[in-house]
Amino acid sequence: MKTSKNYLPLSFFLLVIASCGKDNPVANNITLHFDNTFSSTTIVLGDATSSTATVNTSADGQLHHFSELKYVISNIRLIKADGSEIPYNINDLDNGATVVDHSKPQTLDYILSNIPAGEYRQLKFGLGVRPELNTLDEARFPDFYAKAGANDTQMHWEWGTGYRFTKIEGFYDTDNKQLSIHTGSTVEGTNGEPDTYTQGVDAYRDITLTLPDNAVVGSNAPKITIKADFDKLLSGKTNTITLGEGNATPSTHAAVNMVLFVDNLGGDGSSDISGMFSTGSVEN
Repeated sequence: MKTSKNYLPLSFFLLVIASCGKDNPVANNITLHFDNTFSSTTIVLGDATSSTATVNTSADGQLHHFSELKYVISNIRLIKADGSEIPYNINDLDNGATVVDHSKPQTLDYILSNIPAGEYRQLKFGLGVRPELNTLDEARFPDFYAKAGANDTQMHWEWGTGYRFTKIEGFYDTDNKQLSIHTGSTVEGTNGEPDTYTQGVDAYRDITLTLPDNAVVGSNAPKITIKADFDKLLSGKTNTITLGEGNATPSTHAAVNMVLFVDNLGGDGSSDISGMFSTGSVEN
């Protein structure tokens, strides 16, 4: 009986430690869920003659709908309630970037793993790839390179200097003319001679979103819904765009026209730092 009394408190103490460790993990996941909409309506894709595709009307009264919708998210950072910033694989496209493809529901949820326990009040991320990483480096980032370059994704520029940041295909006006808007950073120089390339248009945009409620990481693994409102493509906070022969396809719209779309989707970086994005809900 004496020996039993000596060991019982130690066993109980170890049990309490194990229980506390299980109930209060030091890290957990956060899921970013992307809801692609026209205003408050989730987008349904469709071809030119589709009767089910979601049709939107721009501020200028122009009808349009999409058959393809893709964009790159990278450089993710989480801001704690105390203001400290937690970067998420910001220099690693394989583990810290994703292609959101509206035709593939599994890509609408991006899981951030091993996030330190705590409360988070803001989310920052990039629409596109920032300049220092925006090269088609198959050796450095083979997974992201393959994902972005897959036949059904095609987020590489054909001329091979970087990634497409957004890829939107569809139709506009009542006669369903082709809509094809691709954005991404450009370079200047001699085609085929990389040593001559210099930065042209920087289409990367940094997004900042304040959460409606703190995301609490610990025993819970929160889900943050991010709304991407593609009504802003033509009817943005910065620019109102009317599609026509000079700006509806990549073969005709110049870089200066592309920037109008970029600023609508990703913000202009000064007066607008959220672009088409907003936070829907936080599920703790």
